[in-house]
Amino acid sequence: MENARTILVTGAAKRIGRAIAVGLHQAGYRVAIHYSTSEQEARATAEECGSAPLFQADLEKVDEIKRMFHEVEERLGSLYGLVNNAARFRRRDPLELTEADWDFIHSVNLKATFFCCQQGALLMKKSGAGRIVNLSSLGGIRPWDMYAHYCASKAGVIMLTRALAKAFAPAITVNSVAPGVILASSEDPRAQDLIAATPAQRSGTPEEIAEAVLYFIQASNFVTGQVLAIDGGLSQR
Repeated sequence: MENARTILVTGAAKRIGRAIAVGLHQAGYRVAIHYSTSEQEARATAEECGSAPLFQADLEKVDEIKRMFHEVEERLGSLYGLVNNAARFRRRDPLELTEADWDFIHSVNLKATFFCCQQGALLMKKSGAGRIVNLSSLGGIRPWDMYAHYCASKAGVIMLTRALAKAFAPAITVNSVAPGVILASSEDPRAQDLIAATPAQRSGTPEEIAEAVLYFIQASNFVTGQVLAIDGGLSQR
């Protein structure tokens, strides 16, 4: 594992992030685990990933993002892959949405995703190649009335992915996985209605998202700027 390529996964302590980290570890990559406040869960995930190194950072703060990538370079030497999984999700009536509500979502979902991409690409360029995978969402493809701020942030992630794929080519690819209804996040009140509307007639699993991320990590640089919806066909309805 010492010579394995290193992949940093943000928000890797639990749910989809944990599944992505575990899946990458099982595929032979050296995984670096980012967390913000879920230290206990992050340590458990790290143990599942062969005592993977832990990196704590508040992604709302660009200075902390820069510090984290500096620590990654200092401790691990190089970075081949980055999975921007960390995100926030909150239901709000658009007529009652406050500036704080908007910033709560966008500061992590979009702003942090960009600055992690920036800092990750600067580090990847030192070794000559890299792979970035951004987690967007079905909500970035289809409008949800009570999640306008969330949908806007995830649609932003999709366009950011496409723009950075051009900016970072040819050495660094940038792609996006857009999950539909995933079992780990099915507490949302809309989940059952969305599952009923899904052609696959079920929710997805975090492991299915991890498989899609692994595809982009392993793909050649001829696969870039793409958005892969893992949603049981729901985006086609």
